[in-house]
Amino acid sequence: MALSSPGIGSGLDVNGIVSQLMAVERQPLQKLDLKEATFQAKLSAYGSLKGSLSSFQSAVSGLSSASKFQSLKATPSDSTIATASASSIAAAGSYSIEVLKLAQSHKIATAGYATVDSVVGTGTLTIQFGTDNGAGGFAVNPDKATQTVVIDSTNSTLSGVRDKINSSNIGVKATIVNDGINGNKLVLTSADSGAANSLSITNAGGGLAALVYDPTATKTMTQTQVAQNASATVDGITISKASNTITDAIQGVTINLLKLTNAGASGSPISINVARDSAGIGSAVDTFVKAYNDVNKTVAGLTAYDAKTKRGGPLLGDASVSSTLSRIRSLVTAPIKGLSGAYSSLADIGVSFQRDGSLTVNSTKLSAAVNGNADDIAGLFAAVGKTSDSQVKFVSATSGTVAGAYPVYVTSLATQGNYLGAGVLPAGFATPVVIGATNNTLAIRVDGVQSGTVTLTSASYATGAALAAEIQSKINGDTNLLSSGKTVSVAYDSANNRLVTTSASYGPASEAAFTSWGTTTQATLGLAVPFSTSLGSNLVGTINDASATGTGQHLTAAGGGADGIDLLVTGGAVASSRGTVNYSRGYASQLDQLVGSFLSSSGVVASTTDGINQSIKDIGSQRNAINLRLTTIEARYRKQFTALDVAISNMTKTSNFLTQQLAVLSKTTA
Repeated sequence: MALSSPGIGSGLDVNGIVSQLMAVERQPLQKLDLKEATFQAKLSAYGSLKGSLSSFQSAVSGLSSASKFQSLKATPSDSTIATASASSIAAAGSYSIEVLKLAQSHKIATAGYATVDSVVGTGTLTIQFGTDNGAGGFAVNPDKATQTVVIDSTNSTLSGVRDKINSSNIGVKATIVNDGINGNKLVLTSADSGAANSLSITNAGGGLAALVYDPTATKTMTQTQVAQNASATVDGITISKASNTITDAIQGVTINLLKLTNAGASGSPISINVARDSAGIGSAVDTFVKAYNDVNKTVAGLTAYDAKTKRGGPLLGDASVSSTLSRIRSLVTAPIKGLSGAYSSLADIGVSFQRDGSLTVNSTKLSAAVNGNADDIAGLFAAVGKTSDSQVKFVSATSGTVAGAYPVYVTSLATQGNYLGAGVLPAGFATPVVIGATNNTLAIRVDGVQSGTVTLTSASYATGAALAAEIQSKINGDTNLLSSGKTVSVAYDSANNRLVTTSASYGPASEAAFTSWGTTTQATLGLAVPFSTSLGSNLVGTINDASATGTGQHLTAAGGGADGIDLLVTGGAVASSRGTVNYSRGYASQLDQLVGSFLSSSGVVASTTDGINQSIKDIGSQRNAINLRLTTIEARYRKQFTALDVAISNMTKTSNFLTQQLAVLSKTTA
C-alpha cells in the first residue's frame, strides 16, 4: 500500500527537498519578473513622455498663429463712452472720438390684447427692411432679403405669433409687453440697428390686419422707436454707421459705442490710444520657452543617471527618446528659412540655451526686439504667408508646403455668372416703372438652384436703384434660395437702360438665369430668354511657374515646394506677374507638426510603446510556458522522491525484521 504522507516511512523531508529543488527551477521566472518590471517602468515613463509632449504640442499649437505676436492694444480714455480693440493691421496712434448719436433698432407695437392667448388672426406676413423717410417713402435695403412668415390656426394667438416669428429666424425679434393700461402688446424689433433696417410689414388675405406697418400706406402698428444710425466724429470727421460696433472707421480698430459724449454735444472728445501690446508678445514668448523647458525637464528626468545612487532613469540610454529630444533641439537651434524680416532665430530676440539644455529669455533684448521690429517676431513662431500684391491674399498652406518665395502669375481673373437684361427700361427713368398684376412675378435659377415664384411689390418705381433693390430683396428672400445659401445682386445699368443680375459666387457653377416671368414682365423689365446669360469662370494662373488649380477666386499650388499654398485673388492686372508669395514656418508651427508626428498612431511614441507592450505580452507567454514545465517537473520530483521514500521504507522494514530474527536466533543458540 502506498504511503499517504511523503517521508513518514523513510523520515525524508520530501516536501522540503522538492520545495528547494523547485525554488531553483523557478529562477527563470524571477528573471522574467525583473524584466517585466523594467518594461512596465519604461511603459510608465513613456506615458509621462507622451503627456509631456502632448502638453508641449498644445502650447506650441496655440502659438502658431501670427496674431499671437502681432497684437495691438486699444485703450480709450473713458471706457464708459466707448471700448475698443485692435488687430494686427491697425496703425499705432491716438484717435479723437466724439459720440453724437447711438444706433437704434426699429421697434413697432400692436394695439393691446386682453391676454397672450387672444387670437390675432391667420395669413402670411411679408417683411422687408429699408429706409423710412417718414413722409410716405420707403427705400428697400437691397442687402436684406424679403422674409415671409405664415401664421395658421396653430399659432394664431398673440403668444403663438410671437413664437412663430422668433423661431423663423428672419431678423426680427418678437416680445409681448403688458403696459398695465391697454393690455398685452406684441412688440417687433429689427435684429439689426440702423436707419436702413426699418421694418415694412404687409399681409396677404387681410387676416393679420393688426400686424400691418407699411410706411407707404397703412399702419395699424405704432412705432415706439425709430431706426437710427450711430453718429460720431473720428479725428474731426463725421461718420454715420448702422451699428454701435464700428469696424471700418479706423483700419484694424473695432470701436463699441456705449453712450454719448457730453450728452451728444460737440467739443468733448475722448481719445483711443492704439499701441503695440508688448506685454502680450512677451507673454507669448515666455509661454513658448516654458513649454520647451517643461518637456526638456521631463526628458532629462526620465533619462538621467544618479552617480550617488548609481541608478538611472527608466529611459536612460533609450535611443528613441534621445532622438526625439535631439530633433526638437535641432529644430529650435536652426534659423527659420524663408523669413524676410529682421529676425531669423530665437537668439535674435534674446532666447538662448543654458548648460542644462533649457531655454532662457533675456528680457532686455526681447524688449528691444519688440520695440524695434515687433511684426517680424511673428515669423519666428507662426506659419506666415505674405504677398507683395495687395489684391493677392495668402489664405493657407499645408504641412507639406516648403518655406520659400514663389512667383505668382495671373492669366485671367475669376468671374461671376450674370444675366444682362434687355435695354427696355425708361432712359434715365424719365418715367417711373409701374409693377402690377401682370408683370410682378418671375423665377430664377441661381447656381443650379431653382427659385419658386418671386412676387414683386406692386408699386411705381421712380429710380433704377429702387427697382433693382426691390428685385434683389425679393429674389434673395425666396425660400429655396435662402435654404441653399444662394444670393444675387441686382443693379441698374443706366448706360444701357437695363437690369444686371449677378450671382454672388465665382466659377463655372456660378449662374443667374431667369426661367419664367409674368405676362408682361419681359416687356417691362427685360428679364427673359433669349437675353444674355453667362456662367462664371475660375481664376487661371500659376504659382512658382507651375500650373495651379483655380477654384472661383482661389488659386492653389499643386506640386513642387509651393504645393498647397492657397491664394485669394480679388482683382488687379491679368496676363501679368503679380509679385511673390513668401511662405515661412516658424518654430511653433514646425514643432506642432514635428511633435504631432511623434504622437501619431505611427509615430515613435506609439511604435515604442507597442513594442514594449508586445514584450510584456511575450513575457506572459514565456511565464505560462515555464509554469506548465514547472508543474511537470514538480510532479516528476514528487514521483521520484515518493518512490525513494517507499523504497527506503521497505528497506527499513526488512532491516528491522532481520534484526529481530537475528536477535531471536541468538537467544535460541544460547
